[in-house]
Amino acid sequence: QVQLVESGGGLVQAGGSLRLSCATSSSVFSFNAWAWYRQAPGKQREVVAARTSDGRINYADAVKGRFTLSRDNAKNTVDLQMNSLKPEDTAVYYCNADMKERYYSNIRNYWGQGTQVTVSS
Repeated sequence: QVQLVESGGGLVQAGGSLRLSCATSSSVFSFNAWAWYRQAPGKQREVVAARTSDGRINYADAVKGRFTLSRDNAKNTVDLQMNSLKPEDTAVYYCNADMKERYYSNIRNYWGQGTQVTVSS
């Protein structure tokens, strides 16, 4: 079993920064491919940034140049650094990942519970 937990959300003023983290306590599964999504009230859930299993990274046009994906193998987390935040970035942010089993190479997809990001003007 695998559980993903997002953290780092909160309230910031426009122009500020925030760093989101998606963590797993599993010692058997590791991140193989992952993405951050966000959903604001009344809007569709949209992908913000994604990294494929072969290492390619893509960012949504709305966040390009402001958001950056990273990973920390030691802590077993994947992070999203958000700079120059705008009020339109306000949403619940979700971590989604394909997790690979260390011994048998099985891959399963998981979602985190989401973390609220609010940017005030």
